[in-house]
Amino acid sequence: MATTIRPPSADTSARLFEGGRSLFPAMAAAIEQATESVWLETYIFEPQGEAAQLVQALERAALRGVAVRVLVDGVGTRTLDAHWRGRLDSAGVRWVVYAPLGALGLALPSRWRRMHRKLCVVDGQLLFCGGINVLDDRHDPARGLLARPRLDFAVAVAGPVAQQAQQVMAQQWWRTESARAARSAQLQPAMAALEAALAPAPAASAEPKAFRRWAALLGLRPVARASLVLRDNLRQRQSIERAYRRALATARTEVVVASAYFLPSRRVLQALFSAARRGVRVRLLLQGRYEYFFEHHGARSLYARLLAAGIEIWEYQESFLHAKVAVVDPEGPRPWATVGSSNLEPLSLLLAHEANLIIEDGGFARALHERLGDAIRRGARAIDGSDLVARRWHQRLLDAVALMLVRLGIALIGRSY
Repeated sequence: MATTIRPPSADTSARLFEGGRSLFPAMAAAIEQATESVWLETYIFEPQGEAAQLVQALERAALRGVAVRVLVDGVGTRTLDAHWRGRLDSAGVRWVVYAPLGALGLALPSRWRRMHRKLCVVDGQLLFCGGINVLDDRHDPARGLLARPRLDFAVAVAGPVAQQAQQVMAQQWWRTESARAARSAQLQPAMAALEAALAPAPAASAEPKAFRRWAALLGLRPVARASLVLRDNLRQRQSIERAYRRALATARTEVVVASAYFLPSRRVLQALFSAARRGVRVRLLLQGRYEYFFEHHGARSLYARLLAAGIEIWEYQESFLHAKVAVVDPEGPRPWATVGSSNLEPLSLLLAHEANLIIEDGGFARALHERLGDAIRRGARAIDGSDLVARRWHQRLLDAVALMLVRLGIALIGRSY
């Protein structure tokens, strides 16, 4: 049976953003228009440089009576600058920290479950989702000023999916607030927050004119379909992985995956190998700079198998790669693209709270495909068999050790991968 291209939806529009330099002004402009609520989740919250304009917009929104709720992760954001904390508290911004580390830090496997989503919803009508933290593109928390901005992406979507995201974020915020109050022995506030988490979120306006307002403000374009895919440690443990596997299984001509940290499960690897065997061109854009031991050496332990399967590997050299995106068949009858917070590696696929937007639309898929192609051409280096031969014995040993330790960590949390 012939497959037809899905036409654009009347009530869903989207726009792709590359880097915080383009995203933060758009988010700030949307927050300036908020009349009811702003919900924000981020792993890293460092309001300096380009990111400061976003935090200033949150502050102004709260001062004019908008309900502003911010959730940050206890590892990604261990401390908040006292100056900004005072300003946000004074403005009425309410914020909580997800799973702050105790005295033992990350020594306990239970502490490896992090809140890694990057989401923002304005008035229940406009959703921002991607891999971009509240962090300047040229600032690295561990290394300071970068010579070139990191490569990352996000997407804005106006449509019904925004209300779904707000409901999920509200539940997570109130659950975290309940846990915070319980740790402080504030039992009554803890129970009240838990009740709020369990209560259904109020419905936002679904009027098409509301969506058209955001489209006009931010230059969004109609897309055929946008869906939010979440990963948690309860009912949606494999949702994002399954979405990738389904898309790879239907690929006909081309797959491009950009993942900052790449050590996929056996099932995702098999889906990539199967696509390559069918004659699909598969390109991986991976981190070319040493950032973390496990991610750097763990990914390289797979290179020989990937190259033998005919999969192209490109390592991004221009700066740090932070993207978590993919495109399948942008010119085909079933174009598919995803932009989100989930890497293809164990922390994202087994432990963390993650969020990806999947957009099935030819125009959007082609736009992301073009950005990734440009990144490969301008700043990436192709890896081939000679690179593997040239690796010193101790580098190969570190690859094997990294893979062994990752497998040990997976065994400690009692999961199969």
